[in-house]
Amino acid sequence: MHDYPPPGALPVATVSDAMDRFGVADGIRPLWPGAVLSGPAFTVWTRPGDNKGLHAAFETIRRGEVLVVNGGGDATRALIGELVAQKAKALEVGGIVLDGAARDVVELAQLGVPVFARAVTPAGPWKTGPYRIAGPIAVGGVPVTPGDWVIGDDDGVAIVPAGQVGDVVADTRRLIEGEAERRAANQRLVPRD
Repeated sequence: MHDYPPPGALPVATVSDAMDRFGVADGIRPLWPGAVLSGPAFTVWTRPGDNKGLHAAFETIRRGEVLVVNGGGDATRALIGELVAQKAKALEVGGIVLDGAARDVVELAQLGVPVFARAVTPAGPWKTGPYRIAGPIAVGGVPVTPGDWVIGDDDGVAIVPAGQVGDVVADTRRLIEGEAERRAANQRLVPRD
């Protein structure tokens, strides 16, 4: 298990820069402002619009893991809502990333569970399966395997392969230092007449 930086410690945009701008999940957005997450991926691959696999995942997911779900990008059925988020909060899950839809956005924000999704819809899910747990998936066009580092903030979600976490964190911190120097230089600029 890696030592992942805590949620909000590193910006997703700079993490992506440190990975040559790879690893950003296309179209996956936070459902409420200020949502942040950081932790190892716990993966689920489910039939679009069906959340039976998510409920099964809660039987084995560990504290701090981020539930990452390939729901086929479906926007017609919400894979989670308030009740699933309550379960995630009770189990101290690190957050939820859905290549699919969610609902109960106000309640999710009130619970403080960081949820990132492709869409929002009030329509509830099917609960019949099939699904796959703890295997390789893709979310927003990015491959994800169990244990990969998942990081999210207001800009979206990035996935860092588990074997690259240490290097990417170090490179991200170097980039942040360079950005601080550029900000200071920008503040010294003088307008021309």
